[in-house]
Amino acid sequence: MPGGTGVPAGTGDERELLLSWLNYLRAAVVRKAAGLDPEPARWRPDGRLTSVAGLINHLTHVELRWIDGGFTPVTIGRSEAEFSPDRPIEELVTSYTERGRRTDAFVRRTPLSEPCRIEPGTDLRWVLLHLINETGRHAGHADAVRELLDGTVGE
Repeated sequence: MPGGTGVPAGTGDERELLLSWLNYLRAAVVRKAAGLDPEPARWRPDGRLTSVAGLINHLTHVELRWIDGGFTPVTIGRSEAEFSPDRPIEELVTSYTERGRRTDAFVRRTPLSEPCRIEPGTDLRWVLLHLINETGRHAGHADAVRELLDGTVGE
């Protein structure tokens, strides 16, 4: 994913600034899955929190709901199953990466002022800020789960 581990540079292009932060946070989430086998990827401390696999699957669905569901005539519901995926972690990371590419492409061809149909009074700019917030929260969550799982810390 674009963004890497370096904090995004400032830019006068609002769209690219928002996307660079979203990509930075997506990359942080994906790094938490690096080297995990299927069972550890599904591990939840004391049955609480959400596994790294569940977080990645959830974030994929969040982008799908807000972008496809928010700006096309498609209704996409939320399911608790998205937090407990039974797919291999590699597939989940691939799906998340591809979803990110589709989101980025949509954002680059759509005005930031485009109204969001599922959250009245908001627009694509608001949705991007929401995705940045949601991804940041879950990046921290994935970081904590991974540290509890095997002691891995870092960006």
